[in-house]
Amino acid sequence: MKQTTDSTRQLSIVVPVYNSESILPKLVEKIFVEAQKEGFSEQFELILVNDSSPDNSWEIICDLAEKYPFIKGISLRRNFGQHNATMAGLNHVSGDIVIIMDDDLQHPPEAIGEMIAEISSGYDVCYTHYLNRKHPLWKKLGSRFNDWASAKFLGKPEGLYLSSFKAMSREVVNEVILYDGPYAYIDGLILDVTRSITSIDVEHQPRLQGEGNYRLFNSISLWMKMATSFSVSPLRFASLMGFALSLLSLIMIGIIIIQKLTDPDMAAGWASLIATILFIGGVQTLCIGMIGEYLGRTYLKLNGKPQFTVAALTWKKKEQRKRANP
Repeated sequence: MKQTTDSTRQLSIVVPVYNSESILPKLVEKIFVEAQKEGFSEQFELILVNDSSPDNSWEIICDLAEKYPFIKGISLRRNFGQHNATMAGLNHVSGDIVIIMDDDLQHPPEAIGEMIAEISSGYDVCYTHYLNRKHPLWKKLGSRFNDWASAKFLGKPEGLYLSSFKAMSREVVNEVILYDGPYAYIDGLILDVTRSITSIDVEHQPRLQGEGNYRLFNSISLWMKMATSFSVSPLRFASLMGFALSLLSLIMIGIIIIQKLTDPDMAAGWASLIATILFIGGVQTLCIGMIGEYLGRTYLKLNGKPQFTVAALTWKKKEQRKRANP
């Protein structure tokens, strides 16, 4: 669909990059074709954020930035994770519409036009809902759990899938980047800012090459970030568990006293005693762990743990060369 634009309107696309040296040229080509279709060939930037990838992704980004003037490359000093790398890109965008997508071409660039149309129609955010997902079973089950948890902890609208392929208005981006904490969770930040959200269906594509970088540990870490950085629900859960256990203990004490009074010769139950101690100890450890997560994140935030640190910018290199060779 052809998007009508004025002469000052600009599109920014942010792509966090990790282990994708062989995919990047094809990704850039397909994105540029779609940007041209939508009339953004002159008002368009593609920001590729190298999240300290161990392969030659940064060298490829530098080569692409020399070839295509619309490409901006950012290299981070160490691996900060997908969401923090995306935040690094968002802090450097200049577009009125900003799209975030992965680097593996599982997100079809052909959907860019429809996403732009939704933002242009007045929505603040446009998510994508994957059809025929190409993820393994454990990741699909994890997504369902994350969907449930997001609804409970973040107040996510029912039926909305929080995909990593999304578009935002510049106003929302300006609010999102105000967050400077070390544990960025972009969907949580978005839901804190707006409820003017829509979604479109896209066909999920197979990864062009290699395997995905997200493992089970990464998914668990991301869930913990969501649960403890943008909601106090886990603390409330711990409080409710403590109250419930206290009430249960009082009831059990009452039952034991009554049994002892009615049957003085009743033998003490060692197995039930040990089971009760282990259960209560486990719940206490869980609650202390939850509190520790909050305290730990607060401690790191107060001590200035960085959200990301930038090692190099391709456009700065170009400026330095121009000054050296006027």
